[in-house]
Amino acid sequence: QVHLVEPGGGLVQPGGSLRLSCSASGSIFTINVMAWYRQVSGKERELVARLFSGGSPTYADSVKGRFAISRDNAKNTVYLQMNNLKPEDTADYYCNALLVPTGGSIGTYWGQGTQVTVSS
Repeated sequence: QVHLVEPGGGLVQPGGSLRLSCSASGSIFTINVMAWYRQVSGKERELVARLFSGGSPTYADSVKGRFAISRDNAKNTVYLQMNNLKPEDTADYYCNALLVPTGGSIGTYWGQGTQVTVSS
């Protein structure tokens, strides 16, 4: 059984920074892609950042230059460093992974989501 666990987000003032993390646990053969999505109530979930294994990260235009995705392969953990946060960054953030469980087939897994609120 594979699970993605996201420690909590939090409340931060505009211009501040916050780091999210997401760890994949269980019997995993390989992780091909890890990504972060976010969703505001009443809107569609959108891709924020994505990191292919051994590749370069990609970002949504709205967060380029402010957010950075990184990965610790030894810990099966992906991070999202968020800098210069803006009120419009307020959303529920979800970790996503495309991975192959040991002895299984490739599939997509989601974290439970964590709230990030940017406000004065």
